[in-house]
Amino acid sequence: MKKIILLAIILLFSIESALGNTYTSRLKDLVDVSGVRNNQLVGYGLVVGLDGTGDSRANFTSQTFRNLLNNMGVVMPANVNPQSKNIAAVAIHADLPPFAKPGQTIDITVSTIGDAGSLRGGSLLMAPMKGADGQVYAMAQGSLIVAGFGAEGRDGSRISVNVPSVGRIPNGATVEREVVSGFSQGDSLTLNLKTPDFTTARTISDQINGLLGPQVAAAMDSTSIRVRAPRDPSQRVTFLSVLENLQIQTAEETAKVIINSRTGTIVIGQHVRVSPVAITHGGLTVSITEEFDVDQPDALAGGRTVVTPRTGIEIDEGSGRMFEFAPGASLQDIVEAVNNVGAAPGDLMAILEALKQAGALRAELVVI
Repeated sequence: MKKIILLAIILLFSIESALGNTYTSRLKDLVDVSGVRNNQLVGYGLVVGLDGTGDSRANFTSQTFRNLLNNMGVVMPANVNPQSKNIAAVAIHADLPPFAKPGQTIDITVSTIGDAGSLRGGSLLMAPMKGADGQVYAMAQGSLIVAGFGAEGRDGSRISVNVPSVGRIPNGATVEREVVSGFSQGDSLTLNLKTPDFTTARTISDQINGLLGPQVAAAMDSTSIRVRAPRDPSQRVTFLSVLENLQIQTAEETAKVIINSRTGTIVIGQHVRVSPVAITHGGLTVSITEEFDVDQPDALAGGRTVVTPRTGIEIDEGSGRMFEFAPGASLQDIVEAVNNVGAAPGDLMAILEALKQAGALRAELVVI
């Protein structure tokens, strides 16, 4: 197996030289190794040291604070309900990287649960972080970094910049338990494409077989490629390091149009084409105004002031313009045609959806 790996390294550099300027991607940028993944951790804790911006009405915060004091040997009378604006109950979450070892640190995110206005200046007290199996995998503690800022007046007025109720603690949790991985088990590895594609899966399988020999890799479906690998952990790491730097000629992406209706963002792929079609699109603007008329009687008339609402509605239907797409119109043709009629992002969304319904848009339309 060592000879095969050495030969693979030599062939890899030969293939890279032969490809020249051909557009390729590294295998590591296209696939994930099955079983090598992050694991989510969650926890619950207390942030202290806040400048009067903590929880004010959350009963669970008082209960947590009481339990904390009891664990430290401070016994509070049963009829005393501790209330402090300097503490806040928080939820903690983090991603545990694959192969993380005890003693290593990971970044954590801390978010308020109650009505705390800001976590700026606070410190998280020691809190366990658990996985989906209920086991403790890390312990979190540290001072928060909060990008947002907020201030509130006595009359209830409030101003905030960004989100002051969420903070980060770099290296804020220490790993206490390692997640068991199946990376070194079995006779094979499974590579999962980040973007499923039959052509790319077949190309990866063929290039691995051309590099290491026939029947080493097999494409199972549009996502998975199974690769025979050495059992020895050190050889398996070397084997995978060779594979992940293999240059793969990627297949052309599927034609897609992505629409974000909330932000008005539209992304059109370069392979999008439009069948011959003529389009007309008119703008309709509806304006609604609300005003209030105040009827103020004379001081000695004995009447009362009456406020009467008055609503005005105006409708302006803009003149529609027609444009036509020739057979096989490209992305550039679509953009130019839409810009010529002065269509807004909302108009373009409506046009693209209508094209899809008419069967003239040769692409997948994805609305997010």
